[in-house]
Amino acid sequence: MVDFEQGTRQMDIPEILYRLFYPRREYVEDSKTPLAKNHFIQVDEGIKIGCRFFPSHENGPNILYFHGNGETVFDYDYVAPLYQKRGINIFVADYRGYGASDGEPTCTGIIKDSHHIFKGFKAFLSEQGYSGKLFVMGRSLGSAPAIEVAFHYQDELIGLIVESGFAVAQNQFMRLGVNYLFKDIKNPVGFGNDIKIKEIAIPTLIIHGEEDYIIPATEGKTLYELSGAKQKYSLFIPDAGHNDLMMMGMQEYMKAIEQFTKTDL
Repeated sequence: MVDFEQGTRQMDIPEILYRLFYPRREYVEDSKTPLAKNHFIQVDEGIKIGCRFFPSHENGPNILYFHGNGETVFDYDYVAPLYQKRGINIFVADYRGYGASDGEPTCTGIIKDSHHIFKGFKAFLSEQGYSGKLFVMGRSLGSAPAIEVAFHYQDELIGLIVESGFAVAQNQFMRLGVNYLFKDIKNPVGFGNDIKIKEIAIPTLIIHGEEDYIIPATEGKTLYELSGAKQKYSLFIPDAGHNDLMMMGMQEYMKAIEQFTKTDL
């Protein structure tokens, strides 16, 4: 049996943490344009994670979204309207140390916290009267907590979306320049995205930029190939990199997400 906890613990060292996380503190009030509501979820004693909910329709699909390592939930004020005008509710979650969240980010933390965030996401929707289908989505670093949630809560989710995600731990360590730290460990697990996705049977959508030089498209293709879903879909956008993916393929990107979340899967 794979010890995923050991995999993340092995990554919780300064050489990796300062390369992997780029937290920044900020806070923005609730907003009417776009319609946005802040919400906090307690994940540990004295630790709350800031989230931002962008509602559209009470019975629309609901996406729990984990963002990239240099973003905060407030950055999604610029992205959320694209979802809202398509009738999709999006609930974006920060990590420890990001935005208005408490604590400091760790690899172990983002995985363990994802369980509390998912449960808090469901409770929030129920309290607010949103009854639509549930999806989880992760971009870049966010692919790890998103895949973790899908791995553990398949019976409660309709689908998984991974944008610009990574697959194999050894490749990730090489990109971070820390592979030398694992030279004595055979097949390091890391976040275990490649292992977990094999066991995820719910419908899955993989999105990646063909010219992504931060996390190469080969990683997205690996996730697609390894996916255990019978219904799996992919969108690889030509000429798109890691941080211009939506801009380069806006129409195709949003069409794929709308179809994925609104089709009876």
